[in-house]
Amino acid sequence: MDQLKDIIRDIPDFPKKGIVFKDITTLLSDAKSFHRMVDLLAHRYVGEKIDQIVGIEARGFILGSALAYKLGTGITLVRKPGKLPYNTRSISYELEYGSDTLEIHEDAFKPGDKVIIADDLLATGGTMAAVVDLVKQFGAEIHECAFMAELEFLNGREKLPEGKVFSLLKF
Repeated sequence: MDQLKDIIRDIPDFPKKGIVFKDITTLLSDAKSFHRMVDLLAHRYVGEKIDQIVGIEARGFILGSALAYKLGTGITLVRKPGKLPYNTRSISYELEYGSDTLEIHEDAFKPGDKVIIADDLLATGGTMAAVVDLVKQFGAEIHECAFMAELEFLNGREKLPEGKVFSLLKF
């Protein structure tokens, strides 16, 4: 895991002073590391009956698509308002710096579908908590919230269902 963590680049003072941004693009662009990261994450779910992977805009699409491919499932996209072409359900939520809204197609799941919600990074947990609520509106079961990396010091997992969070890399 340390080899994968070491590939992720720190960008000081981005997007504002005092923040050290974890730039995952260095891991994504390294074929061997990207492949290893996806394999390690997908291995956790081999043999589970997963109906759908949910990918959160935008970097969650990358991780979610790779997981869906490895697990032989489809991927459902959660996007910003106005980006999905069919009828949608939406959820608005508060962030540290304001509010945001996300949408999903209204026919995304059937009650009882078992889903993994995937995103690149768990920070404060606000976006993932909103997506968990949105998915639950369908009666779908959250198998797990899966992340490539987690910033543990921000305590984001406290906002998510207990025992349903997995992060491959922890900072």
